[in-house]
Amino acid sequence: MSGIVAVIGGGYGGAAVAKALDAEPAAEVVLIEPKDAFEHAAGSLRALVRPDWAPNIYFPYDRLLQRGRVVRERAAAVDAHGVTLASGARVAADHIVIATGSAYPRPAKSGLDSAAESLAALRETHEELASAERVLITGAGPVGLELAGEITAVWPEKHVILVDPAPALLPAFAPELRADLLSQLATLGVELRLGTTLAEQPPAEPGRAKTFTVTTTDGAELTADIWFRAHGVHVRSDFLSGALASSRTPEGRVRVDEHLRVEGQERVYAVGDVTDLAEAKMAGYAMQHAEVVARNIASALRGERPTAVYRPSPVPSVLLPLGPTGGVGQVPSPEGPQILPAETVAQYKGADLFTGRFTELFGTASAATPVPAPRQR
Repeated sequence: MSGIVAVIGGGYGGAAVAKALDAEPAAEVVLIEPKDAFEHAAGSLRALVRPDWAPNIYFPYDRLLQRGRVVRERAAAVDAHGVTLASGARVAADHIVIATGSAYPRPAKSGLDSAAESLAALRETHEELASAERVLITGAGPVGLELAGEITAVWPEKHVILVDPAPALLPAFAPELRADLLSQLATLGVELRLGTTLAEQPPAEPGRAKTFTVTTTDGAELTADIWFRAHGVHVRSDFLSGALASSRTPEGRVRVDEHLRVEGQERVYAVGDVTDLAEAKMAGYAMQHAEVVARNIASALRGERPTAVYRPSPVPSVLLPLGPTGGVGQVPSPEGPQILPAETVAQYKGADLFTGRFTELFGTASAATPVPAPRQR
């Protein structure tokens, strides 16, 4: 028994599931992705501050699949039987994997289909940032925090201000982690403005150097030379049609069962940010989803009943670098949340931001260029 597997989206989950199923003799994998290279978003903030390192976050798709094929197009409509491309061409499929992820403001995600254009945009923003003395970041979630850490690792003299309406940082995580995070941010000189937001948007585009003063909703005045938006996720699922459209939540996420099948479907799956699973939207989770979906589709291709299940962990996880040598982490353990010191976070993620893992996945020749140690404040 054989079948065509259409994977829509070549991000973390889509690339992993396509790679796994490409090794299945019965699977004919078609990866539909408009980008010319995988963009490792978890490395984009370091790429912003270290343009010499930035090429390490791009991985061409040409070596990802040995038997399957990559179609460089955007999906215009997806139903339970296949994909209609933006060109009007049709890819009929026996199994479908929705892995289109989400959009996010730059520099965390470029939103560009060309790696060369994305790299050029990063380098242009780097020049703008390099000229600024005071940096304002709106949003103090993991992205905003990591951006603050990367900036201060390269330019310890810059004054970084984080503004967020929440009264506390990372409230879902253990008190010990949050205390360590506050201590490290204080050492870096990062100014926190929590429980408030901007009364008006800055008069410059994000990522463009222009000195301005804005007022927060609690009456404080903040002056900065550049600002970045670190909030505002947009889920990519507007292309779902027919019965699949009814599986979308009001936020645009896709309802899935424990096998990661789309609600009401037998041969349509979803992975990554697009799912409505009650967990943080992280690359690591998307790749775990991919393992489950690949096993289930492989079983179906062998004429067996899919049995692999995915259950979100009740303990939230995070590996949050603050530059190459700092950061905080939490992982599940039999005793509950296990807090990781900065040294461990750096060892597992901060040093190369997992670029070595994707070198292997995409079959590229070498691992990432080492990152030099940050300058001391």
